[in-house]
Amino acid sequence: MVELKCKYARLFEAGGAVAAALPAFLSFHILGVGEYYLIMFVMRFTVVDSDGTVSFVAPCNALKAMVAACSKAPADLESLLSAAIHYDSDLKDYVLNSLSIFDEHNTRQGHYDHIHSGIAYAGEQHSEHNIPAFRVVDEITRHTSLQPVKAGLVLFNLKEHRIIQVQNTYDSVKRRDRGRIHKAGAPTDRLYHYSLPLDWQIVP
Repeated sequence: MVELKCKYARLFEAGGAVAAALPAFLSFHILGVGEYYLIMFVMRFTVVDSDGTVSFVAPCNALKAMVAACSKAPADLESLLSAAIHYDSDLKDYVLNSLSIFDEHNTRQGHYDHIHSGIAYAGEQHSEHNIPAFRVVDEITRHTSLQPVKAGLVLFNLKEHRIIQVQNTYDSVKRRDRGRIHKAGAPTDRLYHYSLPLDWQIVP
């Protein structure tokens, strides 16, 4: 398997079949010289709102969709993801379904062994991209939420209207830009445009 940084992988967004062994949302193929290469096309996103902090790994193209969603004045994670539906049809369900599983196995039981085990196993296997969405509930989850995965880590602070590019080898966040609408994990031929309000900061 050959892994490429998303900065270059995004050039091939329209190509290839989805790997059968991995979720379609997290991977795709491109045709190489005589064979298919699997590209992990993901990065970590951590979102802070008045209810707390949530972190998840998603395809790099979700970055532009989430930035565009910030132009709709989202007050919390759910409204951010609802706004992003217009640009990426799968992102909201992916994150919220994953959080439902997290809540069922962790916070409702009053302990966090399930997510701790998942994080530890992913670290042992060098497969941090497989950690499902989680809430920051202690120092272990906080530390994980601040660790870049593959192409990097971008923080969205909805309370302070700040987008922090901790590490981003995919594509720098811009105040005004356009992107390609994604449906069912694949790019379409439709484009969207966005412009961030003046009260939003991009760091750096």
